[in-house]
Amino acid sequence: MSAVPVAVVQAGSILFDTESTLAKAERLLAEAAGARLVVFPEAFLGGYPKGADFGARVGSRTPEGRKEFRRYFESAIDVPGPATGRIGEAARAIGAWVVMGAIEREGGTLYCTALFFAPDGSLAGKHRKLMPTAMERLIWGFGDGSTLPAIETGFGKIGAVICWENYMPLLRYAMYGKGVSFYCAPTVDDRETWQVTMRHIALEGRCFVLSAVQHTETIRGGSVILGPLGNVVAGPCYDGEVILRAELDPGEIAEGKFDLDVAGHYARPDVFRLEVNEGCKIEPDERRRE
Repeated sequence: MSAVPVAVVQAGSILFDTESTLAKAERLLAEAAGARLVVFPEAFLGGYPKGADFGARVGSRTPEGRKEFRRYFESAIDVPGPATGRIGEAARAIGAWVVMGAIEREGGTLYCTALFFAPDGSLAGKHRKLMPTAMERLIWGFGDGSTLPAIETGFGKIGAVICWENYMPLLRYAMYGKGVSFYCAPTVDDRETWQVTMRHIALEGRCFVLSAVQHTETIRGGSVILGPLGNVVAGPCYDGEVILRAELDPGEIAEGKFDLDVAGHYARPDVFRLEVNEGCKIEPDERRRE
């Protein structure tokens, strides 16, 4: 199989301005033309309100914090809806698979979601973050087992694991078991330790890893593309907004799995087994916030 051109977008949302952020996403997708897979950061549509506390303390909330959450809620998108239609059209215009981080609104709850768009512009799937981290649990609901897609693209399977979900070993293993070869890791984690995590996942899963990080006043970036032996192909970049590009050879995955296939010849199903409840869909009235 010939090399697959990919692009990782490092850019920031325009917080509380979904229209401007959508226009920015459309422009960035046009600039990424030529790539067959384009990955955007976590919460690109809807924004990541780093540093905000929404007026919350244990046992109390403030009226000002409620109004701030209202602004955030109104910045989120419906899936499907007008915003997904626009991103789908932008994906169709360049003929690429697109993984887009978004804050999804359903009922009265928000979810941190990775959306998958096919080259024909259709919404091919979504993954809701299973485990919001720390204060994120105040503003986002919990995903469930019904949104763990591994999507066949024609050049390999793509899947997405969002930010600190990548520290959930069983979720990583579920992706390896599904045969994900282009492992997308949208995030806002800009620490040096994130690079170590991404290299470990590439080496552990013997897959390509594409991590897109936002770049804003409070998030410094660090987007990176890695090969299936943990080698850095492009990045990490901390110098502002940028589109990282690379030509990835899917054949390298077989080279990597020659001596380590954690879901295949290196597994011990007689000793360890993973059960994934993908039929579990928590209805909105059963969800909880902590």
